[in-house]
Amino acid sequence: MARRAASEVIGSYSTSFGAATRLLPEPQRTDIRNLYAVVRIADEIVDGATPSPERAAALKDYEQRVRSATATTFHTDPILHAFADTARRCNFDDAHLAAFFTSMRHDVTGEAHTEESVERYIYGSAEVIGLLCVDVFFGGRRPPQAEYSKLQEGARALGAAFQKVNFLRDYADDTNRLARNYFPQASYPLTKAGRDAIIADIRHDFDAAWSAIPALPKRCGVAVAVAANLFEALTDLLADTPPEAILTQRVRVSAPRKAAIIARTAATGRRLQ
Repeated sequence: MARRAASEVIGSYSTSFGAATRLLPEPQRTDIRNLYAVVRIADEIVDGATPSPERAAALKDYEQRVRSATATTFHTDPILHAFADTARRCNFDDAHLAAFFTSMRHDVTGEAHTEESVERYIYGSAEVIGLLCVDVFFGGRRPPQAEYSKLQEGARALGAAFQKVNFLRDYADDTNRLARNYFPQASYPLTKAGRDAIIADIRHDFDAAWSAIPALPKRCGVAVAVAANLFEALTDLLADTPPEAILTQRVRVSAPRKAAIIARTAATGRRLQ
């Protein structure tokens, strides 16, 4: 039941990540879904409609339960139970979990971002998730240091790229509904020059990430390549979308195009651009 509950979370929230995880072998497929479920729940807490003090209290409680989850072999919360099993076997670093929740707290406070604070936020909200994914892909067994350092750099770059793509895609909702601006370096409202600079930064992150993907275990690398190609396709769409449209709508990759990207990447395991 615990694994099924976690699997339903990723299936409900992300077609791109859901499709990519289906290509993973076991136990990595289940472990990634268990990790994603906890991350998504924390995100739902901070984006909720309740007043900030209530969200802050709920997030603090959830952080305590997540970070202490491995100390207990049974949890009445099925998703937390599934996560604890994954975290134990994959040797998750508590410092990575702490960084993640630090970033989540920033969303609750609603403080305006600076370029420096956005870098810290992206590290905690996305880059450490990439590092935890590396732990999952290797089953908690750390590869040789030189290889591990390369994998860490690539994982952080890919996490940052995914997050920045999400920020740009969700620009309208973040600024209009949530009053958040994750691009303090760009003028508001978004201009063509600002959009192009963001796209260039995202593509730089993808370039760094692709250099490390071949070092992953083969089937894990194919799944990661699928996710990367899907998000690069979304990046291309955003690059072709007028800034005024990004301010009012959410750009999506069509289902037929997603299917084609998944099929081509699954067959080759390579970058499509």
